[in-house]
Amino acid sequence: MEPQQFSPQQSLELIQNMISKTKADISGNRFYFLLWGWIALIGILGQYILKVIIVYEHHYAIWLITFVGTVVSIIYTVKRDARQKARTYVADNMSYLWTGLGVGFFVLIIIFTKIGWQYAYPFFILFYGMGTFISGKILQFPPLIIGGIFNWALSAASVFFHFDHQMLFAAAAIITSYLIPGYLLKSKTNG
Repeated sequence: MEPQQFSPQQSLELIQNMISKTKADISGNRFYFLLWGWIALIGILGQYILKVIIVYEHHYAIWLITFVGTVVSIIYTVKRDARQKARTYVADNMSYLWTGLGVGFFVLIIIFTKIGWQYAYPFFILFYGMGTFISGKILQFPPLIIGGIFNWALSAASVFFHFDHQMLFAAAAIITSYLIPGYLLKSKTNG
């Protein structure tokens, strides 16, 4: 069977179609960065306020908000997948990356529930950095790469501080690796 020959017009249409699919992938990833960025920031700052300012014993209860994020993510993903006729390389790799990191976060929660939470945030920040750095490389988007590198520095620095202050390091990590790049992704999809 002979390979299909494309006219110049068909080649241009194929390239434009691939660019449109990549922009759609990036736009879909923007949703997740913003959703989980805001959920994590609310959780972290909420826990800080409950623990340090209000001195509430069950300060960690704020993290139940992640169940809302999980439900919203599932609904969004199901609806998006129903609209898409084909998955792209970018979408598949982002899905594999964040599914793996999600499992990693879950395992960390189990570990820290058993051994204590005093150094949990440096590990969470480390994972934030890993996810955003690799995402930035996959999407070829420097703000994610820079956010990931900055998170690694925050993770290393945070171990020298008390748990209460580590929460503030984690808030800075979320802002620099999820929220700022998430909002900047809009300009990339419009470009």
